[in-house]
Amino acid sequence: MYGCCANFFVLYSSHQFEIGHLAAGRYFSNMQYQFPHQTGFYKGKVRDVYYIGEDRLVMIASNRISAFDVILPAPIPYKGQVLNQIAAYMLQATKDICPNWLLHTPAPNAAVGKKCEPFRVEMVVRGNLTGHAWRTYASGQRSLCGVPLPQGMKENDYFPTPIITPSTKAAVGHDEDISREEIIQQALVSEADYEQLERWALALFERGKTLAARQGLILVDTKYEFGKIGDQIYLMDEIHTPDSSRYFYADGYEERQQNGERQKQLSKEFVREWLIAHNFMGKEGQTVPPMSEDWIQTISGRYIELYEKLIGEAFRPEELSEEETYRRVVESLEP
Repeated sequence: MYGCCANFFVLYSSHQFEIGHLAAGRYFSNMQYQFPHQTGFYKGKVRDVYYIGEDRLVMIASNRISAFDVILPAPIPYKGQVLNQIAAYMLQATKDICPNWLLHTPAPNAAVGKKCEPFRVEMVVRGNLTGHAWRTYASGQRSLCGVPLPQGMKENDYFPTPIITPSTKAAVGHDEDISREEIIQQALVSEADYEQLERWALALFERGKTLAARQGLILVDTKYEFGKIGDQIYLMDEIHTPDSSRYFYADGYEERQQNGERQKQLSKEFVREWLIAHNFMGKEGQTVPPMSEDWIQTISGRYIELYEKLIGEAFRPEELSEEETYRRVVESLEP
């Protein structure tokens, strides 16, 4: 856990919040709750999941941040609230495309929803040659997850049409690239279900691009997770957040591409790039570099910037005690 004695500020837009006085308390809390009728608990990389009875769950979005499937040593102020509220907004904005798991958001960083049996794959949709796809392409490969990649592309170019490059969903360690054919052959998902996942993933991506475009952004790539209750497939977890997605600023995109300049983006790719520059890519024997207070402030500001830019309204931090968060969640679970 990062040292918590210094005061520092989160800066974004025209706002400024002092958070140092919270450092020793709930901002850095690893609180584990015990809810009524709780039947299980799972601690993910950045979320804590509480299983309630047979059919519901509570998801707490923490301020933890991960990259290369490793949890970094310092939490990021307001990150949990940003992710939870963006996800709720996007799930509401896409519920006409497919059913989703969300029922309530009783607290800034808490969501209550339906418990699904998850598919063991993530549907990664890419509109541009960026990030992992670009690193693969730059190495000389012209195929990713069994999907052919066109010749003559530059970093951040649009694909002719969005592509799906699935990955396995690892409980521990790294997610791995996998092809459509391997998923079906290994019976991770039936062919009929996979075809439905493809249709919904592409439709969700198209909606995400439309929502982003209204705010002057380009949805570059993202991932979707799905699960089942009986025979019904549901969209799960978060969607179109800075942890699951990458956005470019639309203004100046074409000019930057023509000039071979870096794209201005809103995502956590800058965190990955910072780690790579400090010789860390999550590989065995590598050490996570220390995170300075200025760097923590920068990351927090980027998350909040994405919220304000994507949602189109000012971010309003809510500072609830653990007790109040617990009370609100319990109240939302009552019949």
